[in-house]
Amino acid sequence: MTEPTLDTGITTDIYPMPTFLTIEASNLERTVDFFVNGLDFVSLFTLPGPDGTPMLVHLRRWRYQDILVRRGSPQPGAGWSISFAALAEELPALAAKAPGTVDGPTDTPWNTRDLTVTDPDGYRIAFTARRPAGERDEAFGDEIRRLAAEQLPAGNDAPGESRGADRP
Repeated sequence: MTEPTLDTGITTDIYPMPTFLTIEASNLERTVDFFVNGLDFVSLFTLPGPDGTPMLVHLRRWRYQDILVRRGSPQPGAGWSISFAALAEELPALAAKAPGTVDGPTDTPWNTRDLTVTDPDGYRIAFTARRPAGERDEAFGDEIRRLAAEQLPAGNDAPGESRGADRP
């Protein structure tokens, strides 16, 4: 059985979401527009409130990148951000398209390339990609694997052994 998808390739099936973000938006339509037209999310469905106007919108970018936007009174810039997996090659186009405050793409010391966007209510949304081969600090990767091996309980494999060294 294949999953239902949109023309964008985004799956539209409703599944138990292992992790998702719920944000309150002072202007639901503006926030949905920010994510859909500025950051390539799609609107899966809108839940009407008792008065018939939208009270919650379910957005998705990739599988397991779900956001529930609900009408409310957010605390602007509440001191957090959320990160979504991305591909390094898509970050420049996303940065050029994104409305509002955009920081990046920039390379981090931990071998990622990040693009951070601030939405109209002050929420920080980061798109994090593994830096392409040839642009990574291999010594840093080796050091992380060494530290992880030292810190894992006895009997567990260190990252890069049986868990797959190619993961970010």
